[in-house]
Amino acid sequence: MEFFEQLTRFLAQCQTENLKTSHFAGKLEGLKVKISFGKGNPARVPWIALLAPGQHISNGIYPFYLFYKNQRLLVLAFGISETLSPEIPWQQPEAETINSYFKRHGLGRPARYGGSFVFRVYEVDSLSKEQVEADLQEILGIYKATLGGSTAAAPLFDYRAFHQNALENGLQIDPDLVLRFAAALIAKPFVILTGLSGAGKTRLAHAFAQWICETEDQICLVPVGADWTNREPLLGFPNALEAGQYVKPESGVVDLLVSAETNTDKPYFLILDEMNLSHVERYFADFLSGMESGESIRLHNEPAGVVPPRVRVSPNLFMIGTVNIDETTYMFSPKVLDRASVIEFSISKEEMQAYLLSVRKTEAGTLLANGANGAEAFVEMARNSMPESPIRAQLSDELLALFEILKPAGAEFGYRSAAEILRFAAVISELGAKWPVQKVMDAALMQKLLPKIYGSRRKLEPVLKALGRRCIADPDLLDDYLAGKKDLSGPQAVHYPAALEKIRRIYLNLIDHGFASFAEA
Repeated sequence: MEFFEQLTRFLAQCQTENLKTSHFAGKLEGLKVKISFGKGNPARVPWIALLAPGQHISNGIYPFYLFYKNQRLLVLAFGISETLSPEIPWQQPEAETINSYFKRHGLGRPARYGGSFVFRVYEVDSLSKEQVEADLQEILGIYKATLGGSTAAAPLFDYRAFHQNALENGLQIDPDLVLRFAAALIAKPFVILTGLSGAGKTRLAHAFAQWICETEDQICLVPVGADWTNREPLLGFPNALEAGQYVKPESGVVDLLVSAETNTDKPYFLILDEMNLSHVERYFADFLSGMESGESIRLHNEPAGVVPPRVRVSPNLFMIGTVNIDETTYMFSPKVLDRASVIEFSISKEEMQAYLLSVRKTEAGTLLANGANGAEAFVEMARNSMPESPIRAQLSDELLALFEILKPAGAEFGYRSAAEILRFAAVISELGAKWPVQKVMDAALMQKLLPKIYGSRRKLEPVLKALGRRCIADPDLLDDYLAGKKDLSGPQAVHYPAALEKIRRIYLNLIDHGFASFAEA
């Protein structure tokens, strides 16, 4: 499609309530075309942006078509990001801002984007194709000259930047936890956050999603209901009273799936809050199956319309569940746990002290798009294979030893868990963290192996003791440690401190009640 035709279709749609953009071309001369008619409601200033690699709406510069509805003016502008100041200025020092242009012509105050610079202004009722095409080529030439060779590579994803932004916005989060969370999402896009209620599980999930996404449209935060008995709250259902009609859920999950499949280089997040208030397998089975098989989820059998017959769980869709364990919730089955990384939250004395002494209010909303310049790299890492971890051989030996420990009790792990642990280690290395094998294995035990442990004392006691002995340098000290008679600390005494502490908690629960699980300890 020629750009002028696309521009006229854009202007025509600006007069409607239709906010969809998937029917527009996504590329133009090597640039990404982004279009917005508004979020939820029609915008007063719809726009088209043409983005070079490494440039983003929230952080960068770009040629920008802005349609001011009230004035019926189309402005082609030297666009600049409003969220973050761009690192590269336009090479047009004499250009006039949109604010100045509106004031000089008595047009009032522009509804938005007044800080961008005017290149050309058009009356929409008398557009000339030749003029539009000529102006476009001119501004694209200026754009490429301005950027020069600075767009050779897109920015890398940096989890440290998120941690720093989070701290600045009052989120008390341990840096190792941030790394584990980001690496787990890249290794497998399904993470379950569990642990102490009120420790910040949902806050972390939502803050990270806001930080790396350009808009809130890329995020669905869905509170799970205790009455969910099937997939309808997430995927909707065909209307039995009107043939050909499909009822989409109010949660917006279907739209999120469609957008993720259309925009494969952008991350999308489905956050299920209180995920275990209902049986997970009853409402989430299609997602679990689609994530593993890559097959589409069938929604209906009608011809394609507003809602497509099938949707995919795309690799750029990241699913995060938060859970609390009490008498109102359900336990996860091994099927669910085997497909997820489980990260447990706890609060140390130092973290609580830092929170109590902090005077900054938590304002997670101000994180929106701060890390969007690394979003493509984040998705690319999640989608592609990783270089082998430098500690793969040591990790493989340790996994084999753990497999032999767990097998007699029927608690051994399968190929999927082994592959995901190795990939997690590779991601940790790729993100620049030089974790030794003991630290990676400690995290892997906590995320992939211990969460599946549950059962009676007769079944679990020998397994817990075998695992505990593997965690310490002197296995003969384990019984005294479990009984509280011996304190073990330091890397010389303990190989896997987090796993050992968790094993102790599970063991004490087991002795007290005769039955125990990872989630309840």
